[in-house]
Amino acid sequence: MSNSEKNKNLIKSEAYRLGFDFVGVSKAGFLEEDAPRLEQYLNNNMHGEMKYLENHFDKRLDPRLLVNDAKSVISFLINYYPSEYQNENSPKLAKYAFGKDYHLVIRDKLNTLLNFIREEIGEVSGRGFVDSAPVLDKAWAQKSGLGWIGKNGNLINKGTGSFYFIAELIVDLELPEDGPVTDHCGSCTACIDECPTEAITEPMVVDGSKCISYYTIELKDSIPESEKGKFEDWMFGCDICQDVCPWNRFSKPHNEPLFNPHPDLLSMTRKDWDNIQQKTFSKLFTKSAVKRTKLSGLKRNLDFLKD
Repeated sequence: MSNSEKNKNLIKSEAYRLGFDFVGVSKAGFLEEDAPRLEQYLNNNMHGEMKYLENHFDKRLDPRLLVNDAKSVISFLINYYPSEYQNENSPKLAKYAFGKDYHLVIRDKLNTLLNFIREEIGEVSGRGFVDSAPVLDKAWAQKSGLGWIGKNGNLINKGTGSFYFIAELIVDLELPEDGPVTDHCGSCTACIDECPTEAITEPMVVDGSKCISYYTIELKDSIPESEKGKFEDWMFGCDICQDVCPWNRFSKPHNEPLFNPHPDLLSMTRKDWDNIQQKTFSKLFTKSAVKRTKLSGLKRNLDFLKD
């Protein structure tokens, strides 16, 4: 076994110990196939008010512009599928937002792993990324063999579905590639058929500016009245295109305690949400992704759900 193969196995073993569920490696380079798709997405204004997506176009397509002399992109998946759910009569939160903000949880794991690599392998330059920098994480996860991009635009793992956070370490360490897997969506169009706002315009093309997650999280202005009655009780994010995906029947509850919800969150009723005040909001969502929308944004969403 070569040294590079040993290094990859060592890194994967430590990543699994830290709680990552899947790990794959790609060679760092220009994402040639993704360039025209990203350009078309932006030109068609499918990013709506998410103007930050217009920045760093070249860096999004080439990790060597993010980490000098980058050789490998190590991609990670970590499960967030919950074992417990909200009150069935409650307005709904996307499952990823139940617990502590994943950016904080995963960043700590990546930093720990990078320190481990430096201690065990030597002087390695690299950076960790968790959905907060110009990295096409799903593209890299697909290239690394962690799944395929489904018709809903999400990465799907054949064994356990799509309820995963994706993260990367981009390093100047040469590691053997794992290679991609094949697509297994077949003729299924459940995600396209069930999206209430018709945000999935064609297979693997999601108009972000029409997505319920965009309206309830990213959009800062009023939600268009034309979308009234389409939200199916989602007050923060949306899981419809994942919930209807046949591959998610294999989803299993996560093993990360930090992703567990505040106990009070599960018992909140519709009346509790309609009357929520800052004190309760802060208690439920300290260090949570939901803080991004703030109480004012959540109240706007709740008001929009009312008849």
